[in-house]
Amino acid sequence: MRAFVTVIGGDKVGIIYGVTSVFKETNVNVLDMNQTIMGGVFTMMVLVDLEKMNTDFQGLKSRLEEAGKQLAVSIRIQREDIFNSMHQI
Repeated sequence: MRAFVTVIGGDKVGIIYGVTSVFKETNVNVLDMNQTIMGGVFTMMVLVDLEKMNTDFQGLKSRLEEAGKQLAVSIRIQREDIFNSMHQI
């Protein structure tokens, strides 16, 4: 199972570290990552592999949301199959 994680918020030191630390703690593998800063707003999209994670999806989502609060950014996660079905024409 794979998922997309999006991160949006004011740019500051430590955002990537904060998000990827959650991945390390939950044994989630990063498959692809793209990040940029647009007009002072940090944006990142990460494709992750959830196959070997050591928690359930809700647990991962909660940990990412908590990291987002600590970093003052919005972090969202969506399963790849749901993401793809929402974006098909």
